[in-house]
Amino acid sequence: MHKEFVETVIEKIKQDENALGLAIGGSWITNDIDEFSDIDFVLVTKNKIAPDKEKMIKFTEQFGNLLNAFTGEHVGEKRLLVCLFDNPLLHVDVKFITNDEFHDRVENPSVVWERENILTEIINNSQPKFPYPDFQWIEDRFWIWIHYVSTKLGRGELFEMLDGLNFLNINVIAPLLQIKNGNLPKGFRRFEKLICANDLLRMKNALPSYDRNSLIKSFEEIISFYKDLRNELFTNHIKFQTRTEKRSIEYFEQIKKRI
Repeated sequence: MHKEFVETVIEKIKQDENALGLAIGGSWITNDIDEFSDIDFVLVTKNKIAPDKEKMIKFTEQFGNLLNAFTGEHVGEKRLLVCLFDNPLLHVDVKFITNDEFHDRVENPSVVWERENILTEIINNSQPKFPYPDFQWIEDRFWIWIHYVSTKLGRGELFEMLDGLNFLNINVIAPLLQIKNGNLPKGFRRFEKLICANDLLRMKNALPSYDRNSLIKSFEEIISFYKDLRNELFTNHIKFQTRTEKRSIEYFEQIKKRI
């Protein structure tokens, strides 16, 4: 299904003089495509198409039966068009860039079509750079977040606390765990296959449900987990916010006793 769709797209864009090349990222690179996979296109053109939404959609409509599409502001990428096609029903992301912009990338995608080796030459003469979390940025914020989530527990806003703990798991614990296990910090992406058994068990304990005792248990696990990951991953250049940590944990313990 995926290969047939890609072949159709290639035949369409070949006829467009503005198109310079087409590459695919994500699971296509590692040949991990399955029936649940989407397709991550990188479309390189001579003249800019993005971030003009109307032009992006018009160009993409030729790929097949486009049901709907929206631009990727939610991930900070206006050049991305998130699409759902029908017959077959398929999620497709299309990133519209020029050849100059192709130098700045997070991975080396698989080139499936190009004119005059344009994309291949860029890949051979430049390096991808995947964005890693800033450990100091995390440390400067983590303990203030802990205090904030504690206030939600104290007020009895359990939905707010649930949301806060999920935020910490998604934005702190999961990416740090990926790094610890030798992976790119892609959050929960393919987590079950990439993370060692002991870390998976701890991660399960850090996942809360809408129950006060579960929320407290998960909160404690997140704090413990973060401290262990911090000790393992952070270098001596990272300044630990020990005073904020001490007071935030003391506040959390006070709230626990009150409820």
